[in-house]
Formats: sequence, C-alpha cells, structure tokens
Amino acid sequence: MALFRIYPEKDSHIWSEPNVAGLYGNAGKDPILEIGGYPDVNLTGRTNRTLIQFRQSDITSSINNKVTGGFSASLHLSLASASEIPDTFTINSYPLSSSWTNGTGQRTDSPPNLGGCSWKYKDDSTTEWTTPGADYLPTPTTSQVFDLTSTYDINMDVTEAIEGMYSGSLSNNGLLLKIEDTYENYTTASVNLKYYGSDTHTIFPPYLELKWDDTVYSSSLTELNTDVAVIKIKNHKPEYVDSDKVRFRISARPKYPARTFTTSSIYLTEYKLPINSYWGIQDDFSQEMIVEFDTTYTKISADNVSSYFDIYMDSLQPERHYKLLVKTTLNGSTVVLDNNNIFKVVKNG
Repeated sequence: MALFRIYPEKDSHIWSEPNVAGLYGNAGKDPILEIGGYPDVNLTGRTNRTLIQFRQSDITSSINNKVTGGFSASLHLSLASASEIPDTFTINSYPLSSSWTNGTGQRTDSPPNLGGCSWKYKDDSTTEWTTPGADYLPTPTTSQVFDLTSTYDINMDVTEAIEGMYSGSLSNNGLLLKIEDTYENYTTASVNLKYYGSDTHTIFPPYLELKWDDTVYSSSLTELNTDVAVIKIKNHKPEYVDSDKVRFRISARPKYPARTFTTSSIYLTEYKLPINSYWGIQDDFSQEMIVEFDTTYTKISADNVSSYFDIYMDSLQPERHYKLLVKTTLNGSTVVLDNNNIFKVVKNG
C-alpha cells in the first residue's frame, strides 16, 4: 500500500471571545473544530483557530517501517458545516512552537472548562501563550485556497513540516490552522467553518496521510485486454485485525478464453490487469469513498503470480465495514468493479 493514515494524538479549537466573566474556555473534547472570524454581540471582531497534533512515534515508525522512498504528507479535515463564506479565501497552516494541553472541555460548557488550552492559555489556565491565539512559527507555511466551487474540505500539503518533525529539525508541537488575516477578527460577516474533530462519532475524523509510490509492475503474465472478463479478489476475508498488512491478490482472465492446445485448463491461466489500474475503499454503510482512486498512490502492482495491492489495516478506523473496489480500463472502456468484497476491521486484543 502506498498510502497510510495517522490519526491525531490531540486536537482542539480556540476562540478569542471570553465569556462574561472574562474567562476563555477549552474545547479539547469537542467533536467540532472551528476556523474563521466573526463579530460578537458588541460587533467586536473575534477569531476561531484550530490546533492539531500527531504523535511523534506514529510519524517516526510509519516513515521508518512503511514508507519506501520519497513521500508526501497531507492534512485532511472534513467539513461539517460552513456559514457566510467569502467567494475566495485561504486557510494557512503553521507549526506550533509551544507544547499545549488538549483538555477535556467543549465550547458549550457552562461554566467554561478551564482544564486545557484556550485563546489565552496553553494549559490549565496557568501558562499563557507568548501571543494570545497560540505560539507558532512563520515557516514552513502551507496554504489551501478555496472558492465557490470548493467542497471546503481541507486537503493541505504539509510535507515540509512533517519532514522537519521526522528529522528533528522541527519540534513536533503540532500544527495551527487559521483563516487568512483578512477574515480574522471580522466584523462584516460571521465566517465560520466547522470541521469534524477526532472526537466525532462519524466516519470523518481528521488524519495525516502519508503517500508514496511503491508500484511494482514486473510480470510475465499476459495483460487482460477484453472487457468480457472475470475479475475478482481471490483472498478476500470478511474480517481483519487492525494490526494486519494484507496483500490482496486479483484473479483476472477472459470470460471466454481462446482455445489452445494445453495439458492444463485454460480457465486457470492468470492474466494481469493493465498498468493503469487502481484500488479504492468505500465505507459500506454510507457509500462514501474512504480512499479515492489515485493514479499514483493506489496503483495496482503485478508480479508473475497475479495483480495485487497492499493495505495496512491500522490505516483504517476499526469496528467499521469497508468495501474494496477496483478501477481499470479494458478494451477502451473504464470500469469500476464491485464484487461486494466487504470486510470489517477489528481491534487487535
């Protein structure tokens, strides 16, 4: 598999508006992460920012033990809702320069939970940020531009920051996500983007995705060139443990193979899928694509046994049911093959 996902160690959002007692609350266990700018009841401009961190040991072990060669890293957050969005705007990511405590609060807590990071404090209301709103480095900065055609999901390249955290040249205190300065402390509209956090009860938690190209297409098998074919995953099982790495083998052959003089059955001869073939994963309940077909990173390999692809099961959320899909081009037609290969990922122990 040339794709692996790491889920947050912690995440929270912070906001610049204190309550009537002048206190800043914590949202370390809120299922929603917020980004934007808005006016309060007194028309004073306020700001929402998001903090997110991935465990250093997860980054190190993933790159050391799974990634082969060069890689890219992208940060993903799925939109829950959005309001009063400008025609175009930018969300920026910065490495945090101070450690912080996640806390156990939610934004709606009354009285506010003071046991973790907030706009003013990096911990349980004893240690202040050097600058309110979190301490962060100006570089490496990454950005994502949105317009009216956007889904507003965050899919942001953070390779430079993750490479720095991996090498040790950058301390891993996580990342800060903020809207461009124009819309922070905004008074003209309530620009508010809400994303699912790691405490969501949906299939959309945030994640860091490492991607690399591990395709091996070295095979003496004949390439399948007809769309009248039988294609199936040979070794599919209904359940996998989240510690498994599974190599899925694809059986492919013409439905009506040409007659040949041979001592073995022509129906047992394996073919390889064309080089431009890809795998994907769908959530079986919602039908949402969890892993999209990617022309580089979910490319299907082939050896002298069959076509195949690898999946690390700990890259998927446990206790969910998923469906394997294959996309290929046969006889000039692009097809998505759905053989109802559904499986569940269960926790190891």
